[in-house]
Amino acid sequence: MTLIELRYLVTVAREMHFSRAAEQWGVSQPTLSMAIRNLEQDLGVLLFERSKSGIRPTVMGEKIIAQAQHLVAQADSITALVEADKNQLSGELKVGAIFTLGPYLLPKLIPALKLIANQLSLSCYEGYNNDLRHKLRSSELDAILISKPFTEADVVTQEIYREPMHLVMPFTHALAAKKIIDLEDLHEQTFLILSEKQCLREQMLSIYEPAPENRIECSSLDTLRHMIAIGVGISILPSSATSSALFSPQTLVTRPLQTNPIRKISLAWRASFPRHKAIDAVRRAIQVNTWGFTTAHDTASSGLMVENQTW
Repeated sequence: MTLIELRYLVTVAREMHFSRAAEQWGVSQPTLSMAIRNLEQDLGVLLFERSKSGIRPTVMGEKIIAQAQHLVAQADSITALVEADKNQLSGELKVGAIFTLGPYLLPKLIPALKLIANQLSLSCYEGYNNDLRHKLRSSELDAILISKPFTEADVVTQEIYREPMHLVMPFTHALAAKKIIDLEDLHEQTFLILSEKQCLREQMLSIYEPAPENRIECSSLDTLRHMIAIGVGISILPSSATSSALFSPQTLVTRPLQTNPIRKISLAWRASFPRHKAIDAVRRAIQVNTWGFTTAHDTASSGLMVENQTW
C-alpha cells in the first residue's frame, strides 16, 4: 500500500469513474485501475463493486476510503508544513516599535533586512508600549521592538542590543565645556521629559534620585529636542535619538554621563508564532547593524562610552 494508491482511491471515490480519475492524475486508465487492483490485493478486500452501469464502494470500501481521505489530508498537511518552513523568509512580516525607537531604527532596519532576506516584506507600525503589547498578543503584529520586556509566559522576549544615554543641551550651555557630566552637575537645571505614555520617561527619571523638581513634559522627542535647542532646558536621551543628522552643527551637544546609563532594546514575539526564521532574520539585521551600539552579547562596559558629539 502506497500513498499514491491511496490518492488514486480517494479520487476514484470522488469521481465514481475510473477514466475521469485517471485524467485528473494524468495517467492512463489501465495504470490507475491496476493501482486500485494492487491495493485491493494488498488489503485482501474488494473496494468497489464493478458493473456495466458503473462502480460503487463496498461497505468495507467506504470505511477504507474514509480512512484514506484522512491519511491523504494528513500527508498534505505535512507537505504544507514543510513548504511553509521553506518560505518563512518570504511574504509580509508585521513589526512594531515604540515611538522613541521607530524613527531611528526602522529606516535602517529595512535595507539591512533586505540583505539577509530579500523576499521578506517588512510592514512597520509605531505605537506606545502597551498598545504594541496588545497588538502582538492579538496577532495584529508578528513582533515588536520595546525597551520593557514582557513577563507573560506566551511571549518570548530577547534583548538584542543596548545603547548609551547622553545628556543633551544647547551648544552654548555652560556644561558643554565638560567632557563627562556628573549627576551633581545637573542640580537646579530645568529637565525636559516625555509624557507618561512614553516608557522612555521612566528611564529618564530613574537616572535621577530624587527626581528633578524643575521639569517640563513633552509629547515627543522632536518637540523635546527643539525645546532644548532654544534653551528651555536639558535632557537625557538615547544615542539613537541624538544623531548628527537631526540638527545642524553648532545647535546641540551631547555629553556622556559619569554613571553610563543605558537603554536596553528587546525583540518580542508570540511563543506560538511559527516563522522563527523570519524573527531571527530581524534580530540579525539589527545586531549586525547596531550602528555603534552594543549587542546583548557584548560586555556591559564595552562600547557604552562614546566620543562627545556636536550636532
